[in-house]
Amino acid sequence: MGNSVMIRVEGLGKRYRLGQTLDLRRTFRETLATLPRFLGRKTARAARRLAERTRRAAAGGYAAADGHEPDTPPGTFWALRDISFEVRQGEVIGIIGRNGAGKSTLLKVLSRITAPTRGHAEIYGRLGTLLEVGTGFHPELTGRENVYMNGAILGMRKAEIDARFDEIVAFAEVERFLDTPVKRFSSGMYVRLAFSVAAHLEPEILVVDEVLAVGDAGFQKKCLGKMQDVAGGGRTVLFVSHNMAAIQRLCTRALLLEEGRLVCQGPPHQVVDTYLQGGLEHVGERQWETPDRAPGNDVARLRAVRALDARGNVANEFSVREPFAVEVEFWVLKSGHALDSGFYFYDASGDLLFATGSFQDATWQTRLRPVGVHRDRCHIPADFLNEGALNVMAYVRSDPRPLHAQERDALQIRIRDDFDAGGARGSYSREWPGGTVRPLLQWTFDYKATA
Repeated sequence: MGNSVMIRVEGLGKRYRLGQTLDLRRTFRETLATLPRFLGRKTARAARRLAERTRRAAAGGYAAADGHEPDTPPGTFWALRDISFEVRQGEVIGIIGRNGAGKSTLLKVLSRITAPTRGHAEIYGRLGTLLEVGTGFHPELTGRENVYMNGAILGMRKAEIDARFDEIVAFAEVERFLDTPVKRFSSGMYVRLAFSVAAHLEPEILVVDEVLAVGDAGFQKKCLGKMQDVAGGGRTVLFVSHNMAAIQRLCTRALLLEEGRLVCQGPPHQVVDTYLQGGLEHVGERQWETPDRAPGNDVARLRAVRALDARGNVANEFSVREPFAVEVEFWVLKSGHALDSGFYFYDASGDLLFATGSFQDATWQTRLRPVGVHRDRCHIPADFLNEGALNVMAYVRSDPRPLHAQERDALQIRIRDDFDAGGARGSYSREWPGGTVRPLLQWTFDYKATA
């Protein structure tokens, strides 16, 4: 198959009705008895309303009259709207977004569980799905019977299932309970067996929705390893998860959905960064006018936190190859304290990248700070940080422990990649593999000619 297209989605949309429920207590006879009366009294009015709505929609007045877009009648909403993308063989695609963004709906359409309202999706190859715990399992059947039933649903022959049966059971770690009805399984046992069936029966396309939300850390690690094996074997994986570390580690590309729309796609670390920033503006400076409004206590309070470029100007974005500084200004309100200032640098996921403090310089390690305004500056070298968004926390404290002032999200800055061949990137032109830092390190070379 080579690098052929496995999934092609064009203009996909899915619309649902809201608040439409059936009266399950009503019999067919009762419904039939009311039908002539409904037709007699209401058909004319309904037809007139429908004609008026059609006329308004054609004239562009439907939205203004009813407060809805012309293709969104009252009582409906779009779970997916105008989504288009392609997935090629061997790609591992991460699909991310907030709850209600349309991720699971997209997988259900691709899995042919629900039909789209508009557009289409083309699937080239056998598709295996694990959309929730125990998808396709019958609670009254044993684990063994469900393995064969699930395999048959995936289109596998009995001989193919037989050949992989022992491997499936060993991965799921349910040997002792294999002949027990799965309704007696714990949720962890359920998902282990369901994932094992979906992953081992070798569909060309594996669709997984939040399987890593269930199970212990050991099982989650096994799942990640198995999906990497699946992708390494040339098969295609669609993976929905709120685990951003897993998305960045496992996927070759990511899609970001917001309110049913595809708003971003590309390298996982860039898409995850966009998602976690959530549209927040980057902030290169934070100031407080007076001590009584500033973070701190009666010993010290923050006055300002800034990110500065090489010329000393406030900035919120810096090149990978550009040195910059982060400074904190603070009021010392009470004498007699040896104070340290410092910063914690976090990535967009909230993980700590590194910490630094003025205690690293001998000048103020044990010296008491006099009352007044102090300005401490930390210098970040060029070719040190990798591209991405950073949150900076600033603090002032006494050695060793008392914390006097702190601002958790004092700055939000971005490190950008200018693709400068003179830095750590060198002649490497593809997307950088990721990571927290991208240092420009010294290399040495030896060469000896062979006879």
